[in-house]
Amino acid sequence: MTSSPKWYSSVTRYQWLVLVVASLGWVFDAFEGQIFNITRKAMLADILQQAPDSAGVKEWGDIVLGFFLVGGTLGGWLFGMLADRWGRSPTMIVTILFYSIFSGLTYFATDLWHVCTLRFLVAMGVGGEWAVAAALVAEVFPKEARARASGIFHSTSVLATWMAGITGMWVGANWRYGYLIGVVPALLTLWIRASIKEPERLQAAQKSMGDRVGSFRELFSHPTWRLRALCGMTLAAVGLGTFWGVTVAGQDLMSHLLAKLGWAKDAIEAESKFAYGIVQATGGGLGMLAFGPICERIGRKRTFYLMQIISLIVIPIVCFLPQTHWQMLIALPVMGFVTLSIHAGFAVYFPELFPDHLRATGSSFCFNTGRLLAAPILFTSGKLKAAFDLPVAITMLSGLFVIGLLVLKFLPETKGQELPE
Repeated sequence: MTSSPKWYSSVTRYQWLVLVVASLGWVFDAFEGQIFNITRKAMLADILQQAPDSAGVKEWGDIVLGFFLVGGTLGGWLFGMLADRWGRSPTMIVTILFYSIFSGLTYFATDLWHVCTLRFLVAMGVGGEWAVAAALVAEVFPKEARARASGIFHSTSVLATWMAGITGMWVGANWRYGYLIGVVPALLTLWIRASIKEPERLQAAQKSMGDRVGSFRELFSHPTWRLRALCGMTLAAVGLGTFWGVTVAGQDLMSHLLAKLGWAKDAIEAESKFAYGIVQATGGGLGMLAFGPICERIGRKRTFYLMQIISLIVIPIVCFLPQTHWQMLIALPVMGFVTLSIHAGFAVYFPELFPDHLRATGSSFCFNTGRLLAAPILFTSGKLKAAFDLPVAITMLSGLFVIGLLVLKFLPETKGQELPE
């Protein structure tokens, strides 16, 4: 009996290069979002001249995050469209320069409007880069390797969480130095320019489709692409809304438990950052790595169904069952595994939903409009957590996965299919 060839047996050296370059761009992309979460108390306390736990710091943290979500959405729309029109390589270069340069300039921020403006501009690059890279990986890899490669691509974001967590612990109150690290990926653009070629299928689509390439009118006038865009957007909103409302709250769950156990304030803060930024993030990374192989075996939709159903079961358990520090350290990576796994599914699934001339446009619309729809969930999350005991509020927010289960009914299965032309 002969064994079937490994999924990577047909992958070329150039295809591996594309995956490495796309993943590095995404790592630093995700780092830009996480570094603000880690440093925002120190940053805003410094600028506002208030205590890190003051109401003003909390309020402006949400406002700045709102600017980031809007910037990510607008940047995703713009650069997704341009990635189909200009090409993958030049658009990726522009998006990386956007988030690198404006992150570095954050070092000099001295006023709130500086922070809001720079985070908006950073987010434009962040929102655009993901769609370009996800489309490029999907187009370059062969059908039998595409899901695993796309899953690996997205799962590298866990490296960004580790980087941000370590950076936050390293810089402490000296938050400005954390943003200087964001300049480093600008060097990646030199490698992209020298090594990445435009996919042949995109070049053919640009020649044959004319002004329909990267057109939102084309995306929404065609009933098939319109339905997929709207359903994909809703699926992404569930994933991103539960990320901000549930997954990120792993840090708060640890703080909540340690406070009940009588730990000192400084020890609680350090241990909570470690529990979220390292331990839970590791579980999340494994979940994202697992999504590709699982969906190759049982299908894209079934894997989304599976992970969301398990999330609905696991989250209440993590919220209420752990009674000791070590029990919570064991529970958090399990929650990270199931809730973050579907994020890799977006990188696998969204590029498979749209044709060559709309791939980055459609994928970016789904992912980044989902960001915008997640903003009200973020604010609702804060109010729920203020009104209810933290475990109760997080469990309530996990109900968003029910919407994800319902919307999957209207989306196609793409396992084993060629990309739409």
